[in-house]
Amino acid sequence: MKKLILVRHAKSSWEYDVIDHERPLNERGMLDANTVSNALKTNHLDIDLILCSDSIRTTSTANIFISNLNINNTPIVFEYDLYDFAGSNLVQVIKNCKNDVTNLMVFGHNHAITAFVNTYGSKFIDNVPTCGVTIIEFNISNWQDLNKGKTVNTLFPRDLR
Repeated sequence: MKKLILVRHAKSSWEYDVIDHERPLNERGMLDANTVSNALKTNHLDIDLILCSDSIRTTSTANIFISNLNINNTPIVFEYDLYDFAGSNLVQVIKNCKNDVTNLMVFGHNHAITAFVNTYGSKFIDNVPTCGVTIIEFNISNWQDLNKGKTVNTLFPRDLR
């Protein structure tokens, strides 16, 4: 059994004249990341590996989650391939995970996140919002065998306001 915790980065700021890859979180994004990650604590997640897009907004979101979930010792890999909006890279990065990883947390971008949860999860979600978390369990022992799983939880900022 494999568990995937997908996190869409928190709300980013458009007020700075930077390239898309370097956009920081805005105030609401930081607040949402703290709120959602603190609420996620109740799931008692045992994360084996964190994969994160190397953009500023995803790394900032991941850092807030890591701190609040107290998973500072969990290995983290920053992947440019997760700076993916279509979703094909996201699927490939997950399939390339080592099989000793049982609980995988991935920080990424939309449209890739929403497309993934609707392709591989059991619950249709019109749009995974910024800082939205979706947890999917897969009855597989090898990430390369990724197939339809069961959506076991969603946690969105609007549900916590």
